[in-house]
Amino acid sequence: MAGPRAVHARTGKLLAEDLEVPRTFLGRGIGLMFRRELEPGRGMWINPCEGGSIHMLFMRFSIDAVFLDSKERVRKVYAKLPPWYGVVWFVWGARSVLELPPGSTAELDLQRGDEIHIS
Repeated sequence: MAGPRAVHARTGKLLAEDLEVPRTFLGRGIGLMFRRELEPGRGMWINPCEGGSIHMLFMRFSIDAVFLDSKERVRKVYAKLPPWYGVVWFVWGARSVLELPPGSTAELDLQRGDEIHIS
């Protein structure tokens, strides 16, 4: 069974057709660690995102990270975060984050306040 999809409301473009949604604190902490890749069209929605921050420890690949507020509006976008980057500290107002394959956000011109429909 596929997970939820993420669609950029302004353009109607698909960010991810299949999102994993870890349900536990441990699952959210482990996230994408130790995996070899994140396939195109897939992603992870970390909700809630404790403190509006993520880490890249034990990551083997880059990701795009889209931090969202409580209404799934873009707060901040990090494109192509490198593996072992460390920590992206507190993103003000962020309540969740989409972790996507690198380059997923490149053509969308995501702007702060853009809505992302997750369903």
